[in-house]
Amino acid sequence: MAATTVTDSGGVRIITEVIPATDPRAAQLAPGSRPPAHAVSSFQVRGFRKAQPKALGTIHIFTGIIHICFGIILTVSEYGTPSIPVASGVFFWLGLLLLVSGSLLVESEKRDNISLVKTCCVVNMGVILSTLVATLVHTTAIAHNIPGCDTNTPYQAKAEWCFNAGNKVLSNGLDSMFVIFCLLEFCAAVAALAFGYDAVKQHNYTRMEL
Repeated sequence: MAATTVTDSGGVRIITEVIPATDPRAAQLAPGSRPPAHAVSSFQVRGFRKAQPKALGTIHIFTGIIHICFGIILTVSEYGTPSIPVASGVFFWLGLLLLVSGSLLVESEKRDNISLVKTCCVVNMGVILSTLVATLVHTTAIAHNIPGCDTNTPYQAKAEWCFNAGNKVLSNGLDSMFVIFCLLEFCAAVAALAFGYDAVKQHNYTRMEL
């Protein structure tokens, strides 16, 4: 049993407890003792969860599904004369990347795993670069004519849809909508990367100090 002594000194009561060497608490109080690795990892992941990874992941999954669905529709409708976004395949590779990133972020809400946080950081770095490329693709499409309406000679006949201004307005509207989606995805990825990098850096610092 632990021995307890009480000492009164200058109006302050000091309680001293002597713990035997066989007490499990003695190992925790020993100099150089380390907390369990899972406890350190759990603490760092809780810091990452301040970014609400489940909400960020839901955004990525939702917009990723929208990208893939519109990619299928536009690829079928523009068969033979694809627009710049369709020809680049941006709807599919960005959509799949968003689904992967969103799934990892949602999973990080459930598991105390610092390696999963590191993976989220790498994938979201890819999302940031991809959204910048996708924004450039969509803005380029806005600046160009509808596919099949560019003619090399003044006497070359244009397709009938080239004379309908509403088609260009609709095309620009879709590209503008995806530019907004890209900005939303960019902000979500930056938030996840910032909190994830902070958690990983803090984790590495803690490991060096232990």
